[in-house]
Amino acid sequence: MRSANRAAKPSSPVLVSPYPIDPMPAEILLLRESAAAVWIFAYGSLMWNPEIPFVEAQPALLRGYHRSFCLYSREYRGTPLRPGLVLGLDRGGACRGIAYRLPPERLAEAIDRVWSREMTGGVYEMRRVPVMTPRGRVAAHAFTVRRACADYAGRLSLDQMAAIIAAAKGDRGTGRDYLANTVRHLEELGIADGPLHLLRARVEALAEC
Repeated sequence: MRSANRAAKPSSPVLVSPYPIDPMPAEILLLRESAAAVWIFAYGSLMWNPEIPFVEAQPALLRGYHRSFCLYSREYRGTPLRPGLVLGLDRGGACRGIAYRLPPERLAEAIDRVWSREMTGGVYEMRRVPVMTPRGRVAAHAFTVRRACADYAGRLSLDQMAAIIAAAKGDRGTGRDYLANTVRHLEELGIADGPLHLLRARVEALAEC
């Protein structure tokens, strides 16, 4: 018989992806069994295509990080010889997004899904961050860029980003379409992102040349 004082072993994660998935660390395995509310902060496609169960969604402001085209894409929106760029959550500034509260009765399933979707290639870290919502401050988890990863592009200038995005094309389409779709979805959600609007205008100007 198991001792009553011995902690129960977390259940095994169910991770499914066509790409190699990063190992789930001990703190995330334990999070799957959490008795406290678990929130995920979404800043990109997770906002309009979450693909995870949730019981609550709140507009959220994260300070200390910003939405940025700071990751090279060598498959989705580019090629190994001509990489494109995709969004990441990088340090500095602030970012408006959506905080999702995961369902307690399906917590492990929800975390497994979002981990499988986001955590491939050693690009992100699932980090605990404070976000402000209409109901006050909540502790959420966000997928932030690992600056040490090989695909981190760093702080590119507006002209550098525009030149890369305007010319990039990968398995899932062009960088230009990715940027335009991102801006459109943000506008539909009522989220203003001035830098991305400037970037879209610069990319469209290059396309007309």
